[in-house]
Amino acid sequence: MYFQIRGIVLWPRNGDFQPRTLKFELGKVNVISGASRTGKSAVIPIIDYCLGSSTCSIPVNTIRKYCEWFGIVIATAQGEKLLARKEPGAQRSTDEMFLLEADNISKIPSRLTKNTNATAVKRLLDDLANLSNLDFSGGEEGSGFDGRPAFRDLAAFTFQPQNVVANPDVLFFKTNTYEHREKLRKIFPYVLGAITPALMAKQFELNRTRQLLRRKERELKDAQEVSARWLADLRSKFSEAQELGLIPKLEEEVSRDQMIELLDEVITRTDLTLAVSTTTISDALRELSSLESEEREVSRELTTLRHRLEEMNRMRVGVQQYEAALSVQRGRLQLSSWLMSHASDDSDCPMCGSNTDSAKRKLQVLSQRLEEVETAAGADKNKEVPAAFDRELQRVTTDVENSTERLRAVQIRKRALTGRSKEAREQQFSAKRTERFIGNLESSLDLHRKLGSDSELVEEVRTLKEAALALEGELREQDVEARKRRALRTINANAGKLLPHLDIENPNDPISLETNDLTIKVLGSERDDYLSEIGSGSNWLSYHLAVLLSLHQFYLTQKHSPVPAFLVLDQPSQVYFPKHVTSRDVEVEDDPKIRDEDVDAVRKAFEVMGNVVQGEKGKLQLIVLDHASSEVWGGIDGVVGLPEWRDGTKLVPMEWLSEA
Repeated sequence: MYFQIRGIVLWPRNGDFQPRTLKFELGKVNVISGASRTGKSAVIPIIDYCLGSSTCSIPVNTIRKYCEWFGIVIATAQGEKLLARKEPGAQRSTDEMFLLEADNISKIPSRLTKNTNATAVKRLLDDLANLSNLDFSGGEEGSGFDGRPAFRDLAAFTFQPQNVVANPDVLFFKTNTYEHREKLRKIFPYVLGAITPALMAKQFELNRTRQLLRRKERELKDAQEVSARWLADLRSKFSEAQELGLIPKLEEEVSRDQMIELLDEVITRTDLTLAVSTTTISDALRELSSLESEEREVSRELTTLRHRLEEMNRMRVGVQQYEAALSVQRGRLQLSSWLMSHASDDSDCPMCGSNTDSAKRKLQVLSQRLEEVETAAGADKNKEVPAAFDRELQRVTTDVENSTERLRAVQIRKRALTGRSKEAREQQFSAKRTERFIGNLESSLDLHRKLGSDSELVEEVRTLKEAALALEGELREQDVEARKRRALRTINANAGKLLPHLDIENPNDPISLETNDLTIKVLGSERDDYLSEIGSGSNWLSYHLAVLLSLHQFYLTQKHSPVPAFLVLDQPSQVYFPKHVTSRDVEVEDDPKIRDEDVDAVRKAFEVMGNVVQGEKGKLQLIVLDHASSEVWGGIDGVVGLPEWRDGTKLVPMEWLSEA
């Protein structure tokens, strides 16, 4: 990803001073050289803090005491952006941030006020890196370190602070803590291109499909466990329907599907009369059947008459309410007639005697409305409710009473008949039983359909299995582990090409970047050794430098790598000059030959960095913070230096410290 540091900006607490800006060249090795305690080691924490770090690691006392805001200007494919974050004071960090975006930021604001927060900036950085919104767990709950990749996770590849750059036990930034180590292990296949956003989407879909498949399979298993029971129940219901005369007796054996089909017909049938043979029909049963038919007919007539009676009563009530409303309006508007009678031409207002047109107009409007109401009332008064309405109302009321009496009489005769005839009682019980059977049959058939071999549930399980197999096949074709091994072979080969140009004991021994252990393994002729098992600070520095540079070379070959194209190294020469500022014309040791060898070793490291940066043609930026002066690294192609921080020149200008 094209993402480089254009500059670092510090804003003083004292408003009399202007911000301090450190400008870097893009696509170069930028060296800040200086003496101890000048603020070099604060550069990495400042950049990290402005990129959304959860804690502020910027050194306290001078830097945080005299600076109110810290900022960086970054160059991206979408233009330049100024990211500034307020000094947190007594807190571990602050959420207050300032964001400025432009094609080219030519002027730095002299004072800042919050216009965004750290969460929004981290979302912006995630979008710039085009990171997937899916997590590594495939959507399963409680993912932990399997959470989605974030821009903050990529800091491991962009910073080599003083305690890491030549550390035999720690290869990447912040991986000395368990949390960062586990997250880096998880995202390594992603940044190597072995896992792509498309593959993560497929894995997410596969896990979702598997979860749904497991649930459907459980449902189907639960249903099939009662297969014997539900089949017996189906046969029982079929036999019961035959006993009730709802289904004819069949000579041949019927299948499960045929039973369901015949029972379906029972549900859809509207004439649920019992198919009783003629030999069993007695006079009592004939009479009972006749009474039940009459009861149904009278019930339908009574329902129709009651509905008509309710409508007619509502009509009568509506007429009465309308007349009452007109009466209220007339009573309220009668006052206008009295007021008009007391109004004269000289004093129109009958209340105060004033001469005004508005009062007269309003009275006229009220009088006109009264006339309209009177007219409506008069018209309605002349319209009488037709006599036919009252006659019809009386007829319907009488019919309701008669039908109610007929229904009551039928029911009395039925009760008397069933009381006299045992056969009639049994017939009535059978009818009630049939009604209950029909009521329960429909819901029962739904269950039987779901449990069939061609049911919807079985079809869902089959479809989900096919989908899961297809996704598994697609993921196998991609072969994440094979893609990861190919990427690591390329990185190891690139590092192997750099090692012979560095100060290392066995430059020709192949190395292997171990992403699970987050370290380097040196493959010797007799044995393989991890970085922590190899001695000498020069070896540790060389392996760190070769692997980090080869990683960035690999990232730049990827079409959509999310890793920012910059690397900041703090004190890479410390293994050679742990305490002294180095210059070819300064005598710092008794044996100048040893010192010359150390200077040459440091120069080799800068030459390798310069060659790598030049080979990437401006797409990679390095920032090196070191004691070594320009006499050590000067004149190397691709390497540029900022004014050295010596003789009072520091990160924080000395005049800022003069304030009270």
